[in-house]
Formats: sequence, structure tokens, C-alpha cells
Amino acid sequence: MTETTTIQNGVNLDDLHGTINAVRENRTLGEVTFAVNGTWKGGFRVDARTGALTQAGQSDAERDGKFTMSSDEPTALLGTDTAASPAEYILQALAGCYTVTLAANAASKGIELKSYELHLEADFDLASFLGVAPEEAPGASQIRVDVTLDAPGSTRAELEELVEVVTQRSPIRDTLVRPVDVVTTLV
Repeated sequence: MTETTTIQNGVNLDDLHGTINAVRENRTLGEVTFAVNGTWKGGFRVDARTGALTQAGQSDAERDGKFTMSSDEPTALLGTDTAASPAEYILQALAGCYTVTLAANAASKGIELKSYELHLEADFDLASFLGVAPEEAPGASQIRVDVTLDAPGSTRAELEELVEVVTQRSPIRDTLVRPVDVVTTLV
């Protein structure tokens, strides 16, 4: 007997539903810790690599050092413009998470995606960062995401509902919109 796998939008639906059911039965399987280790390279540049991934208390060392990332600032912001800025990484993280969330939920709902594009922007006022207005928040004042979906056979209402689900279920968006405890320790 040949077993068939259902793939929708590049997502293996059998694996997706299996994962959902496994987490439903054992919530600790949904507990994941990501790690990154960064090293300053002078000026505003940092080179970082992924650390081990921990899921349900089990460490996966195969991800340790598997991917590298660098960040710098544009020359207009006194960097050397050798890599994407931290602000651009925030936008990339949100774009990446939206993509995972959208592809999985579209596949689960039977929505076939022909193409998908995002345009993201974040507004910052650097006065607080520079110490000019320390009473003001140094973070972004707004992040905008424009989503363009080409999904033949789907109505605009279905696509609007899909985008709403993405905004409700994206872990990175949730991290950005609610207070998150960031514990910083000198070791």
C-alpha cells in the first residue's frame, strides 16, 4: 500500500496536523527556546550564530552555529553599512513569521497561494537613543505590513480572514505588540 502525502503551498499537511495533535496531547512539545550568540566586531557591527534549539526540554545541538547573521547600521546612522541593521532584522523576523503562519494557515484552510509578498516599514525617532530626549521611548513608534496575496479561487473576504488569523497567531507579531520580559544580565 502506497502512502500519499498532502502538500499545500509547500506545507506538508500530514506533518502539520500531526504536530498540532501532538502539542494538543502534550503541551510541553510546544515549548521552544531559540538561542543566538553574538560577538562584537567593532563599531556597530555584531556577528552572531544560532545556538542550540531547545524543544520540550530537549536540546538540538545540530542548530548550534548552523546559521550566521551579521548586523551593522547604515552610514547615515554612523555605521559602516556592511550588513542589515537590527531594525531590518526585526522586520525580517516579522516577515518570516508571517510567512510561516500564513503558509500553514492557508494550507490548513485549503487556500492555494500562487504568490505572496510583504512590504514592511518601521518608524523610529532616534532622539531617545542619542540621549537627546531620554524621556521618550527609543523603540519603533509604528510598524506597517502590506500583504499582497495571489490566491486563485479565494475571495477577498477569505483572504482578509486569513490575514486576520496571521495577525492573531504570529508569535513574532505577538512578541512585538505585548510587553515581554527581557532579562539582561552582565556575566
